[in-house]
Amino acid sequence: MPGSPHEALLLLEDGSLFVGRAVSAGTRFGEVVFNTSMTGYQEVLTDPSYRGQIVVMTQPHIGNYGVSGLDEESERPWVEGFIARQFTAQPSSFGAEGDLPGYLRRHGVPAIDGIDTRALVRRLRQHGSLRGVVTTERSDVDRLRAELADFPGMAGRALVDDVTRERPGLVPAAGSGPPRARLAVYDFGVKANILRSLAAHGVELEVLPARTPARRVIASGVDGVVLSNGPGDPEPLTEVIANVRELIDAGLPLFGICLGHQLLGLALGARTYKLKFGHHGGNQPVLDLDTREVAITSQNHGFAVDAASLPPGCRPTEINLNDGTVEAFAVTGRPILSVQYHPEAAPGPHDSSPLFERFLASLPEPAAARAGSRDAG
Repeated sequence: MPGSPHEALLLLEDGSLFVGRAVSAGTRFGEVVFNTSMTGYQEVLTDPSYRGQIVVMTQPHIGNYGVSGLDEESERPWVEGFIARQFTAQPSSFGAEGDLPGYLRRHGVPAIDGIDTRALVRRLRQHGSLRGVVTTERSDVDRLRAELADFPGMAGRALVDDVTRERPGLVPAAGSGPPRARLAVYDFGVKANILRSLAAHGVELEVLPARTPARRVIASGVDGVVLSNGPGDPEPLTEVIANVRELIDAGLPLFGICLGHQLLGLALGARTYKLKFGHHGGNQPVLDLDTREVAITSQNHGFAVDAASLPPGCRPTEINLNDGTVEAFAVTGRPILSVQYHPEAAPGPHDSSPLFERFLASLPEPAAARAGSRDAG
């Protein structure tokens, strides 16, 4: 078994205590959630949407194929802690650049294994996501319990500023020739594969800090705006919501993904609420209410848009078949595409990847092309 035989602890706010093995040293507090993906652990680790959360993998063997720089969704892991039934120290893959336990240690992510993850996940499903502390350094359970009682829950926490970029950046369109369109991407914790997927469709991207004023985006003349995924509760992001409302009023085409979907709902006047244990994994079934087709989707979120609060002219178009939550909505007369799940996957199935093309096909003639037509005239 990898790591140290020394005891490691996971303590939950309901008093549950799990004792395991130390794989990577440290002590961190966070909301404990479970992820049902069978692969893609490195993408999970580096997804900024996991800021503030301790992640438990339901797949019992994690790390079988090692780690690779090609599998990272950002420059660093964002999870507060990582838990599995067993971490693999000797990976078997032609693409492995190292082992997972070593990767966790290099990045200072506390990690433990050897606990009964089935019992842990059953508790989280029964009671909902719980605050917890994972430690390989401390055994003072009473003191940890007192500290945990003072640790804030995820509701009400605005974490976007922890993960967004400091300054704008450009991502060129893939391929030769002029770009098909030019989009602004609000970075609320954007995954790299969202940017790769859009660039692969021949789109030039300007990636912006989370609190970039809407007026700057409107003045830039972009053909549309993408509102990315990200961590935390959307409701405290009042400045961001006001910016999204201004973009809606300006008539710019908008594509909301995950947190971006929730922010669109709030900007339109809807409400959001916290899910019991969230959707985290690559096997979430989603029903299209118009076509009756079902897609298996990749998801990572703990909040949802309240269907009953959607304003007139806004209707749910897709629902989650597990719990009936809103997975997409449409707005009459507005160029808005909004989905709760991740069309870029990474990890997960590719059922919903055509959504990128659907959004791009809905754009008006690109500004560059319009300018070219005027110049030619």
